[in-house]
Amino acid sequence: MRFLRNVLATIVGLFVFFGILFFGLLVIGVAMGSSSDAVIVKDNSVITMDLSTVQYDYGGKFNFKDMNFKDSNNDGVSDIIAALENAKTDDRIKGISILNNTSSLGIVQMREIRKKLDELKASGKFVVAYANEYTQGEYYLNSVADTIYMNPVGAMDFKGLSSEILYLKGLQDKTGVHMEVIRHGKYKSAVEPFLQESMSDANREQVTVFLNSIWNTVVADIAKSRKISVDTLNTIADNLDARTPKLALQHKLVDKVVYEDEYHAGIRKKLGVDQSKEYNKVSILDYTKDFRLNGKKPSSKDEIAVIYAQGQINSGEGSVSYIGEGSINRALRKARLNDKVKAIVLRVNSPGGSALTSDLIWREIELTKKVKPVIVSMGDMAASGGYYISCNADRIFADPATITGSIGVFGMLPNFKEVATKYGVNAEVVSTHKNASAYSPFRNVDPKFKEVLTEGVESIYNTFVSRVATGRKMTFEQVDAIAQGRVWTGADAIKNGLVDELGGLDKAIAYAAKKVELDSYRVSNYPEYEVDLRQMLSMYFGNSMVKTQDDILKEKIGEENFALMEKLSYFNKMKGTQVILPYEITIK
Repeated sequence: MRFLRNVLATIVGLFVFFGILFFGLLVIGVAMGSSSDAVIVKDNSVITMDLSTVQYDYGGKFNFKDMNFKDSNNDGVSDIIAALENAKTDDRIKGISILNNTSSLGIVQMREIRKKLDELKASGKFVVAYANEYTQGEYYLNSVADTIYMNPVGAMDFKGLSSEILYLKGLQDKTGVHMEVIRHGKYKSAVEPFLQESMSDANREQVTVFLNSIWNTVVADIAKSRKISVDTLNTIADNLDARTPKLALQHKLVDKVVYEDEYHAGIRKKLGVDQSKEYNKVSILDYTKDFRLNGKKPSSKDEIAVIYAQGQINSGEGSVSYIGEGSINRALRKARLNDKVKAIVLRVNSPGGSALTSDLIWREIELTKKVKPVIVSMGDMAASGGYYISCNADRIFADPATITGSIGVFGMLPNFKEVATKYGVNAEVVSTHKNASAYSPFRNVDPKFKEVLTEGVESIYNTFVSRVATGRKMTFEQVDAIAQGRVWTGADAIKNGLVDELGGLDKAIAYAAKKVELDSYRVSNYPEYEVDLRQMLSMYFGNSMVKTQDDILKEKIGEENFALMEKLSYFNKMKGTQVILPYEITIK
Protein backbone atom coordinates (compact mmCIF):
# COMPACT_ATOMS: atom_id res chain seq x y z
CA MET A 1 0.00 0.00 0.00
CA ARG A 2 2.85 2.38 0.89
CA PHE A 3 4.49 1.51 -2.40
CA LEU A 4 1.33 2.48 -4.33
CA ARG A 5 1.07 5.73 -2.38
CA ASN A 6 4.69 6.55 -3.24
CA VAL A 7 4.13 5.78 -6.91
CA LEU A 8 0.99 7.94 -6.95
CA ALA A 9 2.77 10.80 -5.19
CA THR A 10 5.62 10.59 -7.71
CA ILE A 11 3.19 10.73 -10.65
CA VAL A 12 1.33 13.71 -9.18
CA GLY A 13 4.65 15.42 -8.49
CA LEU A 14 5.75 14.92 -12.07
CA PHE A 15 2.48 16.39 -13.40
CA VAL A 16 2.87 19.42 -11.15
CA PHE A 17 6.53 19.84 -12.16
CA PHE A 18 5.87 19.62 -15.88
CA GLY A 19 2.84 21.89 -15.51
CA ILE A 20 4.93 24.58 -13.81
CA LEU A 21 7.71 24.06 -16.37
CA PHE A 22 5.29 24.38 -19.28
CA PHE A 23 3.72 27.61 -18.09
CA GLY A 24 7.11 29.01 -17.11
CA LEU A 25 8.44 28.34 -20.60
CA LEU A 26 5.23 29.80 -22.04
CA VAL A 27 5.75 33.11 -20.23
CA ILE A 28 9.45 33.21 -21.13
CA GLY A 29 8.67 32.38 -24.76
CA VAL A 30 6.01 35.05 -25.05
CA ALA A 31 8.26 37.62 -23.38
CA MET A 32 11.21 36.74 -25.64
CA GLY A 33 8.99 36.68 -28.69
CA SER A 34 7.59 40.12 -27.99
CA SER A 35 11.07 41.61 -27.56
CA SER A 36 12.87 39.80 -30.40
CA ASP A 37 10.20 40.03 -33.10
CA ALA A 38 12.01 42.91 -34.73
CA VAL A 39 10.53 44.36 -37.91
CA ILE A 40 12.91 45.66 -40.56
CA VAL A 41 11.50 48.56 -42.55
CA LYS A 42 13.65 49.16 -45.60
CA ASP A 43 14.10 52.39 -47.53
CA ASN A 44 11.76 53.00 -50.46
CA SER A 45 9.02 50.86 -48.87
CA VAL A 46 5.28 50.62 -49.38
CA ILE A 47 2.87 49.88 -46.51
CA THR A 48 0.35 47.18 -47.44
CA MET A 49 -3.04 47.83 -45.82
CA ASP A 50 -4.50 44.47 -44.85
CA LEU A 51 -7.09 45.20 -42.14
CA SER A 52 -8.77 41.79 -42.09
CA THR A 53 -7.71 41.08 -38.49
CA VAL A 54 -8.42 44.59 -37.18
CA GLN A 55 -11.78 44.83 -35.45
CA TYR A 56 -11.72 47.11 -32.41
CA ASP A 57 -10.68 50.70 -31.80
CA TYR A 58 -8.33 49.44 -29.07
CA GLY A 59 -6.25 46.27 -29.21
CA GLY A 60 -5.97 46.13 -25.43
CA LYS A 61 -3.49 45.76 -22.60
CA PHE A 62 -3.67 42.57 -20.57
CA ASN A 63 -2.64 41.56 -17.09
CA PHE A 64 -2.36 37.76 -16.85
CA LYS A 65 -3.04 37.60 -13.16
CA ASP A 66 -2.35 33.85 -12.83
CA MET A 67 1.16 34.25 -14.24
CA ASN A 68 2.15 37.76 -13.05
CA PHE A 69 2.70 38.75 -16.69
CA LYS A 70 1.58 41.68 -18.84
CA ASP A 71 1.22 42.13 -22.59
CA SER A 72 -0.53 44.32 -25.14
CA ASN A 73 -1.97 44.02 -28.65
CA ASN A 74 -1.19 46.71 -31.18
CA ASP A 75 -3.85 45.77 -33.70
CA GLY A 76 -6.57 48.30 -32.92
CA VAL A 77 -7.79 51.05 -35.24
CA SER A 78 -6.10 53.56 -32.91
CA ASP A 79 -2.75 51.79 -33.55
CA ILE A 80 -3.32 51.88 -37.33
CA ILE A 81 -4.07 55.60 -37.20
CA ALA A 82 -1.00 56.33 -35.04
CA ALA A 83 1.19 54.37 -37.45
CA LEU A 84 -0.20 56.24 -40.48
CA GLU A 85 0.43 59.52 -38.68
CA ASN A 86 4.05 58.44 -38.20
CA ALA A 87 4.33 57.36 -41.86
CA LYS A 88 3.64 60.94 -42.99
CA THR A 89 7.13 61.97 -41.90
CA ASP A 90 8.91 58.61 -42.29
CA ASP A 91 11.31 58.96 -45.24
CA ARG A 92 11.47 55.17 -45.62
CA ILE A 93 7.78 55.04 -46.56
CA LYS A 94 6.83 56.18 -50.05
CA GLY A 95 3.19 55.15 -50.19
CA ILE A 96 0.28 52.90 -49.24
CA SER A 97 -1.07 49.89 -51.12
CA ILE A 98 -4.63 48.71 -50.34
CA LEU A 99 -4.74 45.30 -52.04
CA ASN A 100 -7.87 43.11 -51.91
CA ASN A 101 -8.55 44.34 -48.41
CA THR A 102 -11.48 42.86 -46.51
CA SER A 103 -12.46 44.05 -43.06
CA SER A 104 -15.28 44.15 -40.54
CA LEU A 105 -14.69 47.80 -39.65
CA GLY A 106 -17.55 50.19 -39.02
CA ILE A 107 -18.16 53.28 -41.11
CA VAL A 108 -16.77 55.65 -38.47
CA GLN A 109 -13.63 53.54 -38.12
CA MET A 110 -13.20 53.66 -41.91
CA ARG A 111 -13.79 57.42 -41.93
CA GLU A 112 -11.00 57.98 -39.43
CA ILE A 113 -8.60 55.80 -41.43
CA ARG A 114 -9.63 57.60 -44.66
CA LYS A 115 -8.94 60.94 -43.02
CA LYS A 116 -5.43 59.83 -42.06
CA LEU A 117 -4.81 58.47 -45.58
CA ASP A 118 -5.93 61.84 -46.99
CA GLU A 119 -3.39 63.58 -44.75
CA LEU A 120 -0.74 61.12 -45.87
CA LYS A 121 -1.48 61.99 -49.50
CA ALA A 122 -1.13 65.68 -48.66
CA SER A 123 2.32 64.96 -47.22
CA GLY A 124 3.49 63.72 -50.63
CA LYS A 125 3.02 59.96 -50.29
CA PHE A 126 0.97 57.98 -52.81
CA VAL A 127 -2.09 55.86 -51.99
CA VAL A 128 -3.20 53.22 -54.49
CA ALA A 129 -5.90 50.54 -54.25
CA TYR A 130 -6.72 47.32 -56.08
CA ALA A 131 -9.51 44.76 -55.69
CA ASN A 132 -10.86 41.81 -57.59
CA GLU A 133 -14.27 42.67 -56.14
CA TYR A 134 -15.32 45.77 -54.24
CA THR A 135 -17.90 45.49 -51.52
CA GLN A 136 -19.61 48.78 -50.78
CA GLY A 137 -17.74 49.21 -47.51
CA GLU A 138 -14.36 48.41 -49.01
CA TYR A 139 -15.00 50.74 -51.94
CA TYR A 140 -15.77 53.51 -49.46
CA LEU A 141 -12.39 53.00 -47.78
CA ASN A 142 -10.51 52.56 -51.07
CA SER A 143 -12.14 55.57 -52.72
CA VAL A 144 -9.65 57.83 -50.91
CA ALA A 145 -6.83 56.47 -53.11
CA ASP A 146 -5.05 58.51 -55.80
CA THR A 147 -5.57 55.68 -58.26
CA ILE A 148 -8.18 52.91 -57.94
CA TYR A 149 -7.59 49.69 -59.87
CA MET A 150 -10.05 46.89 -60.56
CA ASN A 151 -9.79 43.38 -61.95
CA PRO A 152 -11.17 43.12 -65.55
CA VAL A 153 -13.52 40.29 -64.55
CA GLY A 154 -14.33 41.68 -61.11
CA ALA A 155 -17.45 43.30 -59.70
CA MET A 156 -18.52 46.24 -57.57
CA ASP A 157 -21.32 46.59 -55.06
CA PHE A 158 -22.53 50.20 -55.04
CA LYS A 159 -26.25 50.44 -54.38
CA GLY A 160 -26.98 52.39 -51.18
CA LEU A 161 -27.67 51.15 -47.65
CA SER A 162 -30.31 48.79 -46.31
CA SER A 163 -31.20 47.22 -43.00
CA GLU A 164 -32.96 43.88 -42.55
CA ILE A 165 -34.78 43.09 -39.31
CA LEU A 166 -36.10 39.63 -38.43
CA TYR A 167 -39.53 39.58 -36.76
CA LEU A 168 -40.04 36.54 -34.55
CA LYS A 169 -43.62 36.83 -33.27
CA GLY A 170 -44.85 34.21 -35.74
CA LEU A 171 -42.13 31.84 -34.58
CA GLN A 172 -43.21 32.41 -30.98
CA ASP A 173 -46.83 31.69 -31.85
CA LYS A 174 -45.84 28.41 -33.52
CA THR A 175 -43.50 27.24 -30.77
CA GLY A 176 -45.45 28.47 -27.75
CA VAL A 177 -42.46 30.43 -26.42
CA HIS A 178 -43.40 34.04 -25.67
CA MET A 179 -41.63 37.14 -24.46
CA GLU A 180 -43.24 39.31 -21.80
CA VAL A 181 -42.10 42.84 -22.60
CA ILE A 182 -42.18 46.08 -20.64
CA ARG A 183 -40.66 49.10 -22.36
CA HIS A 184 -40.59 52.87 -22.26
CA GLY A 185 -40.06 54.68 -25.52
CA LYS A 186 -42.13 54.29 -28.65
CA TYR A 187 -38.93 53.91 -30.69
CA LYS A 188 -37.43 51.20 -28.42
CA SER A 189 -37.37 48.65 -31.23
CA ALA A 190 -34.99 46.19 -29.55
CA VAL A 191 -38.04 44.21 -28.43
CA GLU A 192 -40.35 44.98 -31.36
CA PRO A 193 -39.61 41.71 -33.24
CA PHE A 194 -41.05 39.82 -30.27
CA LEU A 195 -44.26 41.87 -30.17
CA GLN A 196 -45.41 42.10 -33.77
CA GLU A 197 -45.00 40.49 -37.16
CA SER A 198 -43.90 43.57 -39.10
CA MET A 199 -42.11 46.87 -38.60
CA SER A 200 -43.90 49.70 -36.81
CA ASP A 201 -44.24 53.11 -38.46
CA ALA A 202 -42.11 54.64 -35.69
CA ASN A 203 -39.29 52.16 -36.23
CA ARG A 204 -39.48 52.47 -40.02
CA GLU A 205 -39.22 56.25 -39.63
CA GLN A 206 -36.11 56.15 -37.45
CA VAL A 207 -34.33 53.49 -39.54
CA THR A 208 -35.06 55.43 -42.74
CA VAL A 209 -33.78 58.66 -41.24
CA PHE A 210 -30.53 57.29 -39.86
CA LEU A 211 -29.79 55.17 -42.97
CA ASN A 212 -30.18 58.26 -45.17
CA SER A 213 -28.04 60.31 -42.79
CA ILE A 214 -25.22 57.73 -42.84
CA TRP A 215 -25.44 57.34 -46.62
CA ASN A 216 -25.24 61.11 -47.10
CA THR A 217 -22.03 61.17 -45.03
CA VAL A 218 -20.51 58.26 -46.97
CA VAL A 219 -21.44 59.55 -50.41
CA ALA A 220 -20.19 63.06 -49.58
CA ASP A 221 -16.76 61.62 -48.75
CA ILE A 222 -16.68 59.59 -51.97
CA ALA A 223 -17.81 62.63 -53.99
CA LYS A 224 -14.94 64.70 -52.58
CA SER A 225 -12.32 62.03 -53.23
CA ARG A 226 -13.51 61.08 -56.71
CA LYS A 227 -14.59 64.55 -57.80
CA ILE A 228 -18.06 63.27 -58.73
CA SER A 229 -21.22 65.03 -57.64
CA VAL A 230 -23.43 63.52 -54.96
CA ASP A 231 -26.39 63.51 -57.35
CA THR A 232 -24.37 61.54 -59.90
CA LEU A 233 -23.31 59.01 -57.28
CA ASN A 234 -26.91 58.54 -56.18
CA THR A 235 -27.95 57.93 -59.79
CA ILE A 236 -25.15 55.36 -60.14
CA ALA A 237 -26.35 53.62 -56.97
CA ASP A 238 -30.00 53.65 -58.08
CA ASN A 239 -29.23 52.17 -61.49
CA LEU A 240 -26.43 49.81 -60.36
CA ASP A 241 -24.22 51.62 -62.86
CA ALA A 242 -20.96 50.38 -61.29
CA ARG A 243 -21.75 46.66 -61.15
CA THR A 244 -19.15 45.68 -63.77
CA PRO A 245 -15.55 46.86 -64.26
CA LYS A 246 -16.51 48.49 -67.57
CA LEU A 247 -19.38 50.44 -65.99
CA ALA A 248 -17.32 51.40 -62.93
CA LEU A 249 -14.60 52.79 -65.22
CA GLN A 250 -17.13 54.53 -67.46
CA HIS A 251 -18.69 56.30 -64.44
CA LYS A 252 -15.26 57.18 -62.98
CA LEU A 253 -15.56 55.15 -59.79
CA VAL A 254 -12.28 53.44 -60.75
CA ASP A 255 -9.32 54.67 -62.76
CA LYS A 256 -7.85 51.51 -64.30
CA VAL A 257 -9.23 48.06 -65.15
CA VAL A 258 -6.17 45.79 -65.16
CA TYR A 259 -4.82 42.59 -63.65
CA GLU A 260 -2.92 42.55 -60.38
CA ASP A 261 0.51 42.19 -62.02
CA GLU A 262 -0.13 45.48 -63.85
CA TYR A 263 -1.07 47.09 -60.52
CA HIS A 264 2.28 46.07 -59.05
CA ALA A 265 4.02 47.29 -62.21
CA GLY A 266 2.46 50.70 -61.57
CA ILE A 267 3.80 50.74 -58.00
CA ARG A 268 7.30 49.80 -59.24
CA LYS A 269 7.14 52.71 -61.65
CA LYS A 270 6.20 55.12 -58.84
CA LEU A 271 9.10 53.82 -56.73
CA GLY A 272 11.61 53.82 -59.59
CA VAL A 273 12.20 50.09 -59.15
CA ASP A 274 13.21 47.85 -62.07
CA GLN A 275 10.17 45.95 -63.38
CA SER A 276 11.99 42.63 -63.00
CA LYS A 277 12.56 43.11 -59.27
CA GLU A 278 10.39 42.99 -56.16
CA TYR A 279 9.72 46.24 -54.35
CA ASN A 280 9.97 46.66 -50.58
CA LYS A 281 6.76 46.05 -48.68
CA VAL A 282 5.80 46.11 -45.01
CA SER A 283 2.37 45.19 -43.66
CA ILE A 284 0.50 47.83 -41.68
CA LEU A 285 0.55 45.65 -38.53
CA ASP A 286 4.31 45.09 -38.80
CA TYR A 287 4.83 48.79 -39.39
CA THR A 288 2.69 49.49 -36.32
CA LYS A 289 4.94 47.18 -34.29
CA ASP A 290 8.06 48.95 -35.61
CA PHE A 291 6.56 52.35 -34.82
CA ARG A 292 5.73 51.29 -31.25
CA LEU A 293 9.26 49.99 -30.68
CA ASN A 294 11.35 52.50 -32.60
CA GLY A 295 9.14 55.54 -33.22
CA LYS A 296 9.92 58.90 -31.72
CA LYS A 297 8.58 59.12 -28.17
CA PRO A 298 7.03 62.37 -26.92
CA SER A 299 9.38 64.18 -24.53
CA SER A 300 6.59 65.63 -22.40
CA LYS A 301 5.67 63.94 -19.11
CA ASP A 302 2.13 65.30 -19.29
CA GLU A 303 -0.47 62.83 -20.51
CA ILE A 304 -3.92 62.70 -22.03
CA ALA A 305 -5.52 59.40 -21.00
CA VAL A 306 -7.73 57.73 -23.61
CA ILE A 307 -10.04 55.13 -22.06
CA TYR A 308 -11.69 52.79 -24.57
CA ALA A 309 -15.21 51.59 -23.74
CA GLN A 310 -16.09 49.24 -26.60
CA GLY A 311 -18.72 46.56 -27.05
CA GLN A 312 -21.94 45.63 -25.30
CA ILE A 313 -22.25 46.74 -21.66
CA ASN A 314 -22.34 43.77 -19.27
CA SER A 315 -21.38 43.35 -15.64
CA GLY A 316 -17.96 42.19 -14.48
CA GLU A 317 -14.37 42.77 -15.60
CA GLY A 318 -14.90 43.54 -19.29
CA SER A 319 -12.59 42.85 -22.24
CA VAL A 320 -11.76 44.24 -25.68
CA SER A 321 -15.14 42.95 -26.90
CA TYR A 322 -17.45 44.08 -24.08
CA ILE A 323 -17.64 46.78 -21.42
CA GLY A 324 -17.58 45.85 -17.75
CA GLU A 325 -17.47 48.18 -14.78
CA GLY A 326 -14.36 46.39 -13.47
CA SER A 327 -11.80 47.46 -16.08
CA ILE A 328 -13.45 50.77 -17.03
CA ASN A 329 -13.89 52.09 -13.48
CA ARG A 330 -10.41 50.90 -12.53
CA ALA A 331 -9.02 52.83 -15.53
CA LEU A 332 -10.98 55.96 -14.58
CA ARG A 333 -9.66 55.83 -11.01
CA LYS A 334 -6.09 55.18 -12.15
CA ALA A 335 -6.17 58.11 -14.58
CA ARG A 336 -7.85 60.31 -11.98
CA LEU A 337 -5.17 59.63 -9.37
CA ASN A 338 -2.22 59.88 -11.77
CA ASP A 339 -0.72 63.39 -11.50
CA LYS A 340 0.80 63.07 -14.99
CA VAL A 341 -2.67 62.64 -16.53
CA LYS A 342 -4.14 66.11 -17.07
CA ALA A 343 -7.34 65.21 -18.94
CA ILE A 344 -9.30 62.11 -19.93
CA VAL A 345 -10.92 61.19 -23.24
CA LEU A 346 -13.50 58.40 -23.06
CA ARG A 347 -13.79 56.71 -26.45
CA VAL A 348 -17.23 55.07 -26.58
CA ASN A 349 -18.19 52.49 -29.18
CA SER A 350 -21.16 50.65 -27.70
CA PRO A 351 -24.82 49.78 -28.40
CA GLY A 352 -25.48 49.73 -24.64
CA GLY A 353 -26.63 46.90 -22.39
CA SER A 354 -27.00 46.60 -18.63
CA ALA A 355 -28.66 49.63 -17.02
CA LEU A 356 -26.98 48.90 -13.68
CA THR A 357 -23.47 48.69 -15.16
CA SER A 358 -24.10 51.84 -17.20
CA ASP A 359 -25.01 53.71 -14.03
CA LEU A 360 -21.96 52.39 -12.15
CA ILE A 361 -19.71 53.75 -14.91
CA TRP A 362 -21.71 57.00 -15.05
CA ARG A 363 -21.03 57.48 -11.32
CA GLU A 364 -17.27 56.93 -11.73
CA ILE A 365 -17.21 59.50 -14.54
CA GLU A 366 -19.10 61.93 -12.31
CA LEU A 367 -16.44 61.52 -9.60
CA THR A 368 -13.64 61.86 -12.14
CA LYS A 369 -15.10 65.05 -13.64
CA LYS A 370 -14.67 66.80 -10.28
CA VAL A 371 -10.90 66.24 -10.53
CA LYS A 372 -10.09 66.35 -14.26
CA PRO A 373 -11.91 67.15 -17.52
CA VAL A 374 -13.63 64.18 -19.16
CA ILE A 375 -14.23 64.45 -22.90
CA VAL A 376 -16.22 61.84 -24.85
CA SER A 377 -15.36 60.73 -28.38
CA MET A 378 -18.07 58.60 -29.99
CA GLY A 379 -17.18 55.89 -32.47
CA ASP A 380 -19.58 53.94 -34.67
CA MET A 381 -22.10 53.61 -31.81
CA ALA A 382 -22.69 55.37 -28.54
CA ALA A 383 -26.33 54.49 -28.11
CA SER A 384 -28.63 53.74 -25.17
CA GLY A 385 -26.25 52.57 -22.41
CA GLY A 386 -23.42 53.88 -24.58
CA TYR A 387 -25.05 57.31 -24.43
CA TYR A 388 -25.80 56.87 -20.72
CA ILE A 389 -22.07 56.67 -19.92
CA SER A 390 -21.35 59.59 -22.25
CA CYS A 391 -23.98 62.13 -21.28
CA ASN A 392 -22.25 63.72 -18.29
CA ALA A 393 -18.94 64.45 -20.03
CA ASP A 394 -17.62 68.01 -20.20
CA ARG A 395 -17.88 67.86 -23.99
CA ILE A 396 -19.11 65.25 -26.47
CA PHE A 397 -17.64 64.70 -29.93
CA ALA A 398 -19.35 62.45 -32.50
CA ASP A 399 -18.77 61.53 -36.11
CA PRO A 400 -21.60 62.48 -38.50
CA ALA A 401 -22.16 58.73 -39.06
CA THR A 402 -22.16 57.81 -35.35
CA ILE A 403 -25.34 56.05 -34.16
CA THR A 404 -26.31 57.58 -30.83
CA GLY A 405 -29.29 58.48 -28.65
CA SER A 406 -31.71 55.55 -28.13
CA ILE A 407 -32.62 56.94 -24.71
CA GLY A 408 -35.15 54.30 -23.72
CA VAL A 409 -35.50 51.32 -21.39
CA PHE A 410 -37.01 47.86 -21.59
CA GLY A 411 -37.36 44.66 -19.60
CA MET A 412 -38.15 41.27 -21.09
CA LEU A 413 -38.99 37.85 -19.67
CA PRO A 414 -39.21 34.56 -21.62
CA ASN A 415 -42.36 32.56 -20.94
CA PHE A 416 -42.65 28.83 -21.69
CA LYS A 417 -46.09 28.22 -20.14
CA GLU A 418 -47.82 27.34 -23.40
CA VAL A 419 -45.16 24.98 -24.70
CA ALA A 420 -44.73 23.43 -21.23
CA THR A 421 -48.47 22.69 -21.03
CA LYS A 422 -48.39 21.23 -24.52
CA TYR A 423 -45.81 18.66 -23.42
CA GLY A 424 -47.45 17.88 -20.09
CA VAL A 425 -45.27 20.05 -17.82
CA ASN A 426 -47.09 21.74 -14.94
CA ALA A 427 -45.36 24.04 -12.43
CA GLU A 428 -46.72 24.15 -8.87
CA VAL A 429 -45.46 26.65 -6.28
CA VAL A 430 -45.45 26.75 -2.48
CA SER A 431 -44.67 30.16 -0.89
CA THR A 432 -44.54 31.80 2.52
CA HIS A 433 -45.70 35.17 1.14
CA LYS A 434 -47.92 36.15 -1.77
CA ASN A 435 -45.09 37.71 -3.82
CA ALA A 436 -42.32 35.29 -2.81
CA SER A 437 -42.26 33.31 -6.07
CA ALA A 438 -42.61 36.42 -8.25
CA TYR A 439 -41.63 35.00 -11.65
CA SER A 440 -41.32 31.59 -13.27
CA PRO A 441 -40.94 31.00 -17.01
CA PHE A 442 -43.32 28.02 -16.64
CA ARG A 443 -46.27 29.99 -15.26
CA ASN A 444 -48.24 32.98 -16.51
CA VAL A 445 -46.64 36.22 -15.36
CA ASP A 446 -48.19 37.40 -12.12
CA PRO A 447 -49.93 40.81 -12.61
CA LYS A 448 -48.34 42.17 -9.43
CA PHE A 449 -44.87 41.15 -10.60
CA LYS A 450 -45.47 42.79 -13.99
CA GLU A 451 -46.64 45.94 -12.21
CA VAL A 452 -43.43 46.04 -10.14
CA LEU A 453 -41.27 45.41 -13.22
CA THR A 454 -43.06 48.19 -15.11
CA GLU A 455 -42.45 50.50 -12.18
CA GLY A 456 -38.73 49.63 -12.35
CA VAL A 457 -38.55 50.31 -16.09
CA GLU A 458 -40.25 53.68 -15.65
CA SER A 459 -37.94 54.55 -12.76
CA ILE A 460 -34.80 53.78 -14.79
CA TYR A 461 -36.16 55.71 -17.78
CA ASN A 462 -36.77 58.75 -15.58
CA THR A 463 -33.27 58.38 -14.11
CA PHE A 464 -31.76 58.06 -17.60
CA VAL A 465 -33.55 61.17 -18.88
CA SER A 466 -32.61 63.08 -15.71
CA ARG A 467 -28.95 62.10 -16.12
CA VAL A 468 -29.01 63.36 -19.71
CA ALA A 469 -30.86 66.56 -18.77
CA THR A 470 -28.29 67.40 -16.08
CA GLY A 471 -25.30 66.49 -18.24
CA ARG A 472 -26.55 68.31 -21.32
CA LYS A 473 -28.00 71.28 -19.41
CA MET A 474 -31.49 70.66 -20.77
CA THR A 475 -34.88 70.28 -19.13
CA PHE A 476 -36.43 66.87 -18.55
CA GLU A 477 -39.13 67.71 -21.09
CA GLN A 478 -36.56 68.71 -23.75
CA VAL A 479 -34.73 65.39 -23.38
CA ASP A 480 -37.96 63.36 -23.24
CA ALA A 481 -39.05 64.89 -26.54
CA ILE A 482 -35.96 63.54 -28.35
CA ALA A 483 -35.68 60.35 -26.27
CA GLN A 484 -38.39 57.62 -26.34
CA GLY A 485 -35.70 55.20 -27.53
CA ARG A 486 -35.16 57.11 -30.78
CA VAL A 487 -31.88 56.53 -32.62
CA TRP A 488 -30.01 59.52 -34.11
CA THR A 489 -26.86 59.91 -36.16
CA GLY A 490 -24.14 62.30 -35.03
CA ALA A 491 -25.14 64.67 -37.82
CA ASP A 492 -28.65 64.93 -36.33
CA ALA A 493 -27.61 64.68 -32.67
CA ILE A 494 -25.63 67.92 -32.90
CA LYS A 495 -28.84 69.67 -33.98
CA ASN A 496 -30.91 68.39 -31.04
CA GLY A 497 -28.24 68.95 -28.39
CA LEU A 498 -27.17 65.36 -27.65
CA VAL A 499 -23.61 66.10 -28.81
CA ASP A 500 -21.50 69.26 -28.88
CA GLU A 501 -19.22 68.94 -31.86
CA LEU A 502 -18.56 66.79 -34.94
CA GLY A 503 -15.13 65.22 -35.13
CA GLY A 504 -13.09 62.10 -34.50
CA LEU A 505 -10.86 60.90 -31.69
CA ASP A 506 -7.95 63.13 -32.70
CA LYS A 507 -10.16 66.21 -32.47
CA ALA A 508 -11.41 65.18 -29.02
CA ILE A 509 -7.83 64.66 -27.80
CA ALA A 510 -6.77 68.05 -29.19
CA TYR A 511 -9.72 69.70 -27.43
CA ALA A 512 -8.82 68.00 -24.13
CA ALA A 513 -5.22 69.21 -24.42
CA LYS A 514 -6.35 72.75 -25.16
CA LYS A 515 -8.76 72.71 -22.23
CA VAL A 516 -5.90 71.99 -19.80
CA GLU A 517 -3.47 74.26 -21.72
CA LEU A 518 -1.05 71.58 -22.93
CA ASP A 519 1.11 72.30 -25.97
CA SER A 520 3.08 69.07 -25.62
CA TYR A 521 1.76 65.77 -24.28
CA ARG A 522 1.75 62.02 -24.73
CA VAL A 523 -1.33 59.82 -25.13
CA SER A 524 -1.72 56.86 -22.76
CA ASN A 525 -4.26 54.15 -23.55
CA TYR A 526 -6.51 52.40 -21.02
CA PRO A 527 -7.92 50.05 -19.72
CA GLU A 528 -5.76 47.10 -18.72
CA TYR A 529 -7.82 43.92 -18.66
CA GLU A 530 -7.27 41.17 -16.11
CA VAL A 531 -7.09 37.82 -17.92
CA ASP A 532 -7.33 34.30 -16.51
CA LEU A 533 -5.47 31.19 -17.67
CA ARG A 534 -8.11 30.01 -20.18
CA GLN A 535 -8.23 33.40 -21.88
CA MET A 536 -4.43 33.48 -22.04
CA LEU A 537 -4.30 30.08 -23.79
CA SER A 538 -6.95 31.28 -26.25
CA MET A 539 -5.00 34.47 -27.05
CA TYR A 540 -1.63 32.82 -27.68
CA PHE A 541 -2.58 29.42 -29.09
CA GLY A 542 -5.93 30.17 -30.71
CA ASN A 543 -9.34 28.87 -29.84
CA SER A 544 -8.53 25.39 -31.15
CA MET A 545 -6.94 24.51 -27.80
CA VAL A 546 -9.82 25.81 -25.74
CA LYS A 547 -12.88 25.26 -27.92
CA THR A 548 -16.17 26.00 -26.26
CA GLN A 549 -19.54 24.42 -26.97
CA ASP A 550 -20.39 27.55 -28.96
CA ASP A 551 -17.27 27.12 -31.12
CA ILE A 552 -18.20 23.52 -31.92
CA LEU A 553 -21.85 24.38 -32.57
CA LYS A 554 -20.86 27.22 -34.90
CA GLU A 555 -18.79 24.80 -36.95
CA LYS A 556 -21.69 22.33 -37.13
CA ILE A 557 -24.59 24.63 -38.08
CA GLY A 558 -22.79 27.55 -39.75
CA GLU A 559 -22.25 31.21 -38.84
CA GLU A 560 -25.65 32.55 -39.97
CA ASN A 561 -27.71 29.88 -38.19
CA PHE A 562 -25.59 30.31 -35.07
CA ALA A 563 -26.16 34.10 -35.18
CA LEU A 564 -29.95 33.55 -35.30
CA MET A 565 -29.76 31.13 -32.38
CA GLU A 566 -27.59 33.59 -30.44
CA LYS A 567 -30.16 36.34 -30.98
CA LEU A 568 -32.87 34.21 -29.37
CA SER A 569 -30.49 33.08 -26.62
CA TYR A 570 -29.34 36.64 -25.89
CA PHE A 571 -32.84 37.88 -25.07
CA ASN A 572 -33.43 34.81 -22.91
CA LYS A 573 -30.30 35.54 -20.86
CA MET A 574 -30.84 39.26 -20.24
CA LYS A 575 -30.64 40.09 -16.56
CA GLY A 576 -32.07 43.29 -15.14
CA THR A 577 -33.44 46.23 -17.02
CA GLN A 578 -31.71 47.02 -20.32
CA VAL A 579 -30.69 50.24 -22.03
CA ILE A 580 -29.48 48.88 -25.33
CA LEU A 581 -29.60 49.65 -29.04
CA PRO A 582 -31.59 47.09 -31.09
CA TYR A 583 -29.15 44.37 -32.08
CA GLU A 584 -31.26 43.18 -34.99
CA ILE A 585 -30.38 46.27 -37.02
CA THR A 586 -27.68 45.36 -39.53
CA ILE A 587 -26.66 47.95 -42.11
CA LYS A 588 -25.77 46.49 -45.50
